[in-house]
Amino acid sequence: MHCLGGFVIAELYGLLRPTADIEIIEARGTDLRTLQAIGGRGSELARRHHVFLDIVTVATVPEDYEQRLVDIPSAELMHLRLRELERHDLVLAKLARNADHDREDVQHLATGPGLDCDILSDRYQRELRFQFGNPRQADLTMDLWTEMIIEVQARGTHKGVPYEGM
Repeated sequence: MHCLGGFVIAELYGLLRPTADIEIIEARGTDLRTLQAIGGRGSELARRHHVFLDIVTVATVPEDYEQRLVDIPSAELMHLRLRELERHDLVLAKLARNADHDREDVQHLATGPGLDCDILSDRYQRELRFQFGNPRQADLTMDLWTEMIIEVQARGTHKGVPYEGM
């Protein structure tokens, strides 16, 4: 399963904002309807574990994200392979919605190592921009996010979380 969103940021990057869903944009080996029935909102699995699978049917993600997927390590999951969007792709996948919590997530990611504005900009231009109906609006959001990332990294913290450098 290809995962993105708050679950990935919480599990792999230490975000403290709680999330009750695991957003999935792709699954191999089964169809999405089956996954929804087994682990979607209201399923027995969701009631038991207080987390549900959220099948994202419309997502604006970089064109070649699959080449950069990262395995989510888990000793407990022997028959399930969770993969997450790489840090830059994860940021770009939040660009279209641009909600308050998306900006918070990006600021949190900016405190850790490896978020490079040049890579972000290059991927945006090559793999994502053409997907927007109004690319000028997306350009403005991208410019604001780049400034926000640079500011967090220059300041050295976001909400008390120290910047770890590259």
